[in-house]
This record gives sequence, C-alpha cells and structure tokens, in this order.
Amino acid sequence: MKFVLDESVDAPIAVRLREDGHKVICIWETSRSASDDQVLSLTNQHRAILITADRDFGELVFRLKKAHFGVILIRLSGLPLQEKVAIVSRVISEHGERLSEAFTVVKPGLIRIRVGS
Repeated sequence: MKFVLDESVDAPIAVRLREDGHKVICIWETSRSASDDQVLSLTNQHRAILITADRDFGELVFRLKKAHFGVILIRLSGLPLQEKVAIVSRVISEHGERLSEAFTVVKPGLIRIRVGS
C-alpha cells in the first residue's frame, strides 16, 4: 500500500511501514511546513492514504468535503512510541484495503473505519 505521513506522525512509524513493504512518503522529507490542503493534495496526486495525528483533516474531509484516498487519524498520545508503531502496523495489516477511501480513527483499544463522507 502507499501512504503519506503528515509531520505530526512519529518517524519510527515510517520506518516500520517501509519495513512492512509499503511505499511511504514523509512530509517532513519532501514538503516541510506544507499546509493541510497541500498535504491532502499530495496524497491525492499519489493515490495514497494519509496518516496523521492532526484532527483538522476531519474538517477538510467531512465539513469541506475534500477528496481523499483515505485518512488514518492516530490518537495514541501517551502511549510508548514502540506501542504506537506496533498498533499502526497492525491496523494496516489487519484492515488493508478497507482503509482506502475511508476515514479511520485509531485510539487505544478502538478502530473506527468510516467509508464515505
């Protein structure tokens, strides 16, 4: 699968996803300080799923009806970094293609996948 990681995502998540065989584009490597609109546009250009910890993308997708190929909002603050990495990797492994064109929220002990806006 193909992912764009927002600047709000911990770098070890990118490392793990690459180890898992995914194509990963990191905003901090390619487009530092890009606006949320620019990040969403980049994900669309690459037909990639966005991974972010920034709740503003919910407004872009639901209120402003911006097109997207999928968003994974990780809400795992307070957890040890290695646990965050493992959770994100596991969600992608277990839910795979269901994440495409869906808005997914990942919290400790909860995964909510919403298709359509």
